[in-house]
Amino acid sequence: MKRIVLITGFESFNSELYRKAAQLVQQRSPELDIRVFNDRSLTTEPTTVTEALQDADVFFCSLIFDYDQVLWLRERVQSIPIRLVFESALELMSLTQLGAFIIGDKPKGMPKPIKFILSKFSSGKEEDRLVGYLSFLKTGPKLLKYIPAKKVQDLRNWLIIYGYWNAGGSDNVASMFWTIAEKYLGVKVGTILPPVETPNMGLLHPDYDGYFESPRQYLEWYQGRRTRGTRGTRGRQGGQGGDKGDIPNSQFPIPNSQFPIVAILLYRKHVITKQPYIPQLIRYFEEAGLIPLPIFINGVEGHVAVRDWLTSSYETAQRQQGNRETLSLSPEAVEVDAIVSTIGFPLVGGPAGSMEAGRQVAVAKRILTAKNIPYIIAAPLLIQDIYSWTRQGIGGLQSVVLYALPELDGAIDTVPLGGLVGEDIYLIPERVQRLTGRVKRWIALRQTPTANRKIAIILYGFPPGYGATGTAALLNVPRSLVKFLQALQAQGYDIGELPTDGEELIRRVKEADELVVKPTTNNQQPTTNNQQPTTVNTNTLEQWLGYLLTTRIEKQWQSLNGTGIKTDGDELFVGGVQLGNVWLGVQPPLGIAGDPMRLMFERDLTPHPQYAAFYKWLQNDFNPHAVVHFGMHGTVEWLPGSPLGNTGYSWSDILLGDMPNLYIYAANNPSESMLAKRRGYGVLISHNVPPYGRAGLYKELMALRDLIAEYRENPEKNYVLKEAICKKIVDSGLEADCNFEDAHRLGIDFTPENVQLFSDHSFNDYLVKLYDYLQIVEQRLFSSGLHTLGEAPNAEQLKSYLQAYFGEELPEEVIQAVAVGTDKAKVTQQFDLNGKTPKLEEALQIRDLLSQTSEEITNLLRGLNGEYIPPAPGGDLLRDGSGVLPTGRNIHALDPYRMPSPAAYERGREVAKKIIAQHLEENGQYPETVAVMLWGLDAIKTKGESLGILLELVGAEPVKEGTGRIVRYDLKPLAEVGHPRIDVLANLSGIFRDTFVNILELLDDLFQRAAALEEGEDQNFIRKHALALQSQGVENATARLFSNPAGDFGSLVNDRVVDSNWESGEELGNTWRDRNVFSYGRQDKGAARPEILNQLLQTTNRIVQEIDSVEYGLTDIQEYYANTGGLKRAAEQQGGQKVNASFVESFSKDTTPRQLEDLLRLEYRTKLLNPKWAEAMAEQGSGGAYEISQRMTALIGWGGTTDFTDSWVYDQAADTYALDAEMAQKLQEANPEAFRNVVGRMLEANGRGFWQPSEDKLQKLRELYDLADEEIEGVKV
Repeated sequence: MKRIVLITGFESFNSELYRKAAQLVQQRSPELDIRVFNDRSLTTEPTTVTEALQDADVFFCSLIFDYDQVLWLRERVQSIPIRLVFESALELMSLTQLGAFIIGDKPKGMPKPIKFILSKFSSGKEEDRLVGYLSFLKTGPKLLKYIPAKKVQDLRNWLIIYGYWNAGGSDNVASMFWTIAEKYLGVKVGTILPPVETPNMGLLHPDYDGYFESPRQYLEWYQGRRTRGTRGTRGRQGGQGGDKGDIPNSQFPIPNSQFPIVAILLYRKHVITKQPYIPQLIRYFEEAGLIPLPIFINGVEGHVAVRDWLTSSYETAQRQQGNRETLSLSPEAVEVDAIVSTIGFPLVGGPAGSMEAGRQVAVAKRILTAKNIPYIIAAPLLIQDIYSWTRQGIGGLQSVVLYALPELDGAIDTVPLGGLVGEDIYLIPERVQRLTGRVKRWIALRQTPTANRKIAIILYGFPPGYGATGTAALLNVPRSLVKFLQALQAQGYDIGELPTDGEELIRRVKEADELVVKPTTNNQQPTTNNQQPTTVNTNTLEQWLGYLLTTRIEKQWQSLNGTGIKTDGDELFVGGVQLGNVWLGVQPPLGIAGDPMRLMFERDLTPHPQYAAFYKWLQNDFNPHAVVHFGMHGTVEWLPGSPLGNTGYSWSDILLGDMPNLYIYAANNPSESMLAKRRGYGVLISHNVPPYGRAGLYKELMALRDLIAEYRENPEKNYVLKEAICKKIVDSGLEADCNFEDAHRLGIDFTPENVQLFSDHSFNDYLVKLYDYLQIVEQRLFSSGLHTLGEAPNAEQLKSYLQAYFGEELPEEVIQAVAVGTDKAKVTQQFDLNGKTPKLEEALQIRDLLSQTSEEITNLLRGLNGEYIPPAPGGDLLRDGSGVLPTGRNIHALDPYRMPSPAAYERGREVAKKIIAQHLEENGQYPETVAVMLWGLDAIKTKGESLGILLELVGAEPVKEGTGRIVRYDLKPLAEVGHPRIDVLANLSGIFRDTFVNILELLDDLFQRAAALEEGEDQNFIRKHALALQSQGVENATARLFSNPAGDFGSLVNDRVVDSNWESGEELGNTWRDRNVFSYGRQDKGAARPEILNQLLQTTNRIVQEIDSVEYGLTDIQEYYANTGGLKRAAEQQGGQKVNASFVESFSKDTTPRQLEDLLRLEYRTKLLNPKWAEAMAEQGSGGAYEISQRMTALIGWGGTTDFTDSWVYDQAADTYALDAEMAQKLQEANPEAFRNVVGRMLEANGRGFWQPSEDKLQKLRELYDLADEEIEGVKV
């Protein structure tokens, strides 16, 4: 009995087909024993698979990539004499052996005659080599007849075997088994039929028996079928209906085009094996009033199908003008309106193209730019079942296939269409309808004249009452809005009377949003401020939502009209301003003031009724052709639902519906923007960050520097300056930044009265140290003001970007010359570059790319035309260089299987070693546990430096398989590590948790293996702590990855701080702990494990975090104190001792960790308290005032979580923003609510005991607050 074992991955849905083929073979050849398994069998029945492999004669394998499975199989198959491995991990493919044909670990390549033949099957383009290879596989066996048999017989047989396998279908697979048996197992099988061949590329339709060879042939048949009026009658399984003349268009008609044509890329193998979902999918497109153009490909020819077989009205017009981007365009090509790929992966190369992530992105961009139509990914899940998707979200390799890799090409609107149930693929009809609905709306957008297009612009106002309305991070919304409206008008949009004052427009929108219902008589509608409010009746909302969704909302909020949020009786208010066909409104807040983010506290989460009414009114009443979410960021994409892979129960999907969504986002945030893209269907339009500034020195700091300089000229002569210098140091709080260590050692207070007690030598050394620190302050970068959408930087701003980027690598005069527009030849002529010509060329390139910032609005308008928006990596100019420019692009993240990158791993190791060294120096012993903050933002931008830190602490390194994917973190020997294995509390942001599921699984596996090592507890703290937990009967004692509840985001610490809803720092620490008790990894998907978290907090000695950009420092946003500060407080409460927090600024070349308190002081000196920063921000109107206000709130947050209460910060903030009459007036006029918050936070600091100003100063602040409050109340009334 000869045994063949077949194992396939990614296609468990074909297992029954392969079993049928095996039965067919065994009926004819009973001496053959064929065992069929799939990749799931390796997990569910490993013993059965092992027994099958033990005595096997042939091992056949396809599409196995999971590294653990690869290693498992390698151990068990190497002794099998015949091994045939196709389209799998290189570590498995290298085992291929068929007679004398061996691939091996270091293949020498094909014989020269084969290479020559293969070259004839390629177009000569690198991207077409895989396509040529597939062509060769079909005809290779015939051609190899002419080459001496001894050399190539086994290669020829290998090609024949693969030809049968690639042809697919049970008959071909049976013939493949017979071929192997007859040629290599000595089994006589009789006649073996040649492969039943199917073209590598073709088209199909359920009403046509066979395949079409070209798109034009297909469309001619399709149109003729319509003319003849023939209809299919095979039902949904085989297809139903076919005469498009009989299918009415749906409720959203597409003007000027009766039936749009949509290309659908399908897997050839699924077509051959007659997967039922394919005819079903085609029928759904037809029922939606779309003409499907179903093209099947092996996977690697996606770009050829799009490039050569598809064109568009745009490309046709370009070719008529002589712009022929696609020279290989087939005469059989047809015009289509959109492209839907069910393949996923990169367009160029498909599954094979994913081996080198992004290698062929430029080719894909060029092809898709030439077509200039929407490119959408929508597919049933082939790796994951429907059950796990709908309960845990899409994860692992499936998320990379559907999201991460296609996004590199500029794919949009990814919709999972269904997935596996057992071994079968099922479509979810409601998801297919979401796909066809969105496709139709994108096409309608292009085909509707601009004068008739309706656009909804969504502004933000969260949290309410703090001046946030019409603001966005890093963006001047009022000025940007006016520029955008002007651009719309120039394009022919109807915007009524064009506003010229952006601030006034924001005030109008805010007023409409805050309509106060006044009592009315005679059944009149309630009105306010002479405006008629827009309302949605609860009965109407119930109809729009349907019974199930209404019930879900009522379960959480009791009723549709009982929340008190913008509700009057049964009417829910939807405030906004309409300008012609453009409507502007403020996105509703998520929760209720005083009950922060109530939405996030309960498990069966829903938005409140008025939030739902807002978006449902947009969908069903205003019915815009597109929505524009204006800036970073809103909340609709953060709503409850599947973490990744929207379902019909995901609220972002429910509320956005089919509306095309253009989302303006800062280019330096490729983390949160992924939520907008993936959960919120956002086509991202990136915008630049504001110019950079150098902090310089000001006021007391400048006077101090001058005093020190004068004193150091002649210390003996100028000794009288000592007291004045000391007073300046004390008054400015600099002694806290820059310790006078001798004073502390001697126990003498550093005061003007005591300054003479210190030796001249000691004092002079201290002044040198202080002078160096002032230079650091002076050179510190900050983000200056806010960006205006589409506004290219002027010469001064260009200079600031270039100076920040190059530092001292280019002379200032060269940078100045580049900034004012001097060309390369003149710069080279004028200056001695001393070998710095490459730097000059880079500076010229950056200048030219920054000058293209106007494309932000250009591409926003193109998006509103339904055009293709080119992709670009999100990132930072300072860190990532010119690759992130120009802006105005559809930004994407990275391939999570490449993280950490080699450079990120090494830099992370360096940081970790410094952290350990610092702790040893301060405490004389190693830290037992270090908390590492794993945030999506810094992880994406640094390509995984925080992971590098964690791996060094544990003593591990990344392992790559043959294609470069990281598949494991291997533990290094302790002798090589050089320190004990330090335990890690990994605190995950919600975005990291949901984006990098594969990394969570690798880390979870790492901690399990580390705890299992037979090492001393003094050398392996992971093992020490795991054993202690196991002794207490705690399950999953190696859980180390903690975050918020599944599908939920944020610690809520910042919400309590914003609402002043807390009494003590202990409350904030407990809030952080209770929100981060949920464990993630291979086993846990959000299980609460308080015992493990508490023990890790108890042993945490240090916290480490990376800061990824100049724009988002510790003092700039609420998230740092809410998470890192909250963790610090929780750890100190559990451990009963101070826990140091260290930060590394990843945008700097310096990897030295800074202490939290030191960095806070440095940031406050160079930003909030710096007149240059303050003036630049105040010039930005309401948005600038809000940014200042936000930082005052963060100051309170740091006080609450870490006891940072340096009085000089409050003193100088009060002097700068409240007690300076000119600044106070500017802020109050620009944004009264923000100004009230600035003053209110100062009074709150006093009330909480953080700050003790003079009674006179306190009284002035109280008066200012009362005046601001009265003015706001007056405005509201």
